[in-house]
Amino acid sequence: MTDPITDRLAMARQIAAEAGQVALGFFNMRDQLVIEAKASPQDIVSRADREVEDLIRSRLAETCPDDAILGEEGGATGGRSGFTWVIDPIDGTSPFLAGLPHWCIAIALVQDEQTVAGVIEVPMAGEQFHSSRGGGAFINDQPIRVSTGTLRDTLVAIGASHRTDPDHVAQVIGQLMRDGGIFYRNGSGALMLASVAAGRLGGYYEPHMHPWDCLAGMLMVEEAGGRCAPLADPLKGGLILTAAPGVWDDLGRVAGWEKGAA
Repeated sequence: MTDPITDRLAMARQIAAEAGQVALGFFNMRDQLVIEAKASPQDIVSRADREVEDLIRSRLAETCPDDAILGEEGGATGGRSGFTWVIDPIDGTSPFLAGLPHWCIAIALVQDEQTVAGVIEVPMAGEQFHSSRGGGAFINDQPIRVSTGTLRDTLVAIGASHRTDPDHVAQVIGQLMRDGGIFYRNGSGALMLASVAAGRLGGYYEPHMHPWDCLAGMLMVEEAGGRCAPLADPLKGGLILTAAPGVWDDLGRVAGWEKGAA
């Protein structure tokens, strides 16, 4: 490899495209998939999740055998290169199984606890987002920027899961609406983060996200000119707050996040 990050990103883009087509095949036969609950009835997995992750792991192992891998379904495998791949084979399993288009494949590359590259493949839209630290953010090789709007003239996404206090989320949504904002949610946190980077959403807040859901999208937001609250440990995840500059302060206040913490 010449530049290890550039080369790995190019490889990840190819793998994500291949995985997206495999996932799309499963989407088209989703009525035959067996659905299993994991931590709760809202946290589900199917054969598609497992087989798409197995494909991604296999391709990464062939090309970068010394890299570590952390996947939603397969857990962690060690490495010695200093790089860790963080994989969500299908983010938005519930929309996927319901026949909705809001799902994606997310792959992030972490070096020394910092995300250095990311790819989000959106097969239903024919879009691939990619980003590298210091290299910008793109959709289908076209550069993207965050919104120039405010809380009151953009859509703002709020995420939640079985790990989230529903009363807190209801309070945040209520305050957002009282402040003139518009609440949006589609079931895929990674895709909503990418949409913030693309200027389609003004911001995104979720009390807790796993690293495979958020790392690629957070890098894209930063590289597209947005702001992100820091993660104490990128490989464990945590509270996610990302926004365009004109939305940042208001969304932080609505979410109850300490201003100036980033």
